[in-house]
Amino acid sequence: MFARKLFSKILQKQIQRLQDKMKLHNPILWISLPTAVDMVGKLNESAVVYYCGDDFSALAGVDHDIVGQREKELVESADLILAASDILAKRFPIEKTHLISHGVDYELFANPSERASDLPDDGRPIAGFYGSISDWFDVDLVQSLAKQLPEWHFVIIGKANIDITCLSAMPNVHALGPRPHHTLPSYSQHWTASLLPFKNNDQIQACNPLKLREYLAAGRPIISTAYPAALSYQDTIAICSGDKEFIYSLEQAIKVTSPQHALQVTVQTSTWEARALEVSHLLGQL
Repeated sequence: MFARKLFSKILQKQIQRLQDKMKLHNPILWISLPTAVDMVGKLNESAVVYYCGDDFSALAGVDHDIVGQREKELVESADLILAASDILAKRFPIEKTHLISHGVDYELFANPSERASDLPDDGRPIAGFYGSISDWFDVDLVQSLAKQLPEWHFVIIGKANIDITCLSAMPNVHALGPRPHHTLPSYSQHWTASLLPFKNNDQIQACNPLKLREYLAAGRPIISTAYPAALSYQDTIAICSGDKEFIYSLEQAIKVTSPQHALQVTVQTSTWEARALEVSHLLGQL
């Protein structure tokens, strides 16, 4: 309790210094981490917004009991709650909760880009993934696919927060590590299929991954495990269960030789600018 009060006081003073410097009076307090609930009522704010982008009760590496209690306090204090997925939105009071799904930098991912120099270029098909490689990434599934499809390259981009030695040791798996966000289209536009190989856990059930919309904008075939955010696009992407369905969908993807407009059009109006206008309207109502 003492540490909580101490850190709360330090954070309050840091924010107040910025408020004074920028001459901010009666600001709207926007909180995206439940543990920041201690700032409510201490910054002379005119309203409190809670933006929930994750299921903190299922997030690895956090104390679920503490975060759960802080979130409960924040939900009670918030004037407006913005949730990144339907599953998250249903957890909060309907009268003050709005769904604000992720946007996409459509121009960046849809406009043609040059092929990345470190993307395999020997004529063999490529299955690619980029993003955080954490507990929700199904290593066993990818390993099985790579074993059964030695004629395919499997490219994995992102920081590995779990052990993927079994993948990087395989001759047809290329773990490239992190890449700058603006360079990602030079990979996703040029591989054969985009993968979303997620485990079925509480966090994935509640997630709304940004990469899904970026994959759609890139226009290459998308092959995914089943979870609510992906199911909302099931008419345009392949939802698979198990190795055999993934392999079949990968084989079908080889036949696609140009960007699929049917994929791109699904997110053409889901830009970050459009999301900003939604949020601006809701803040205006406060």
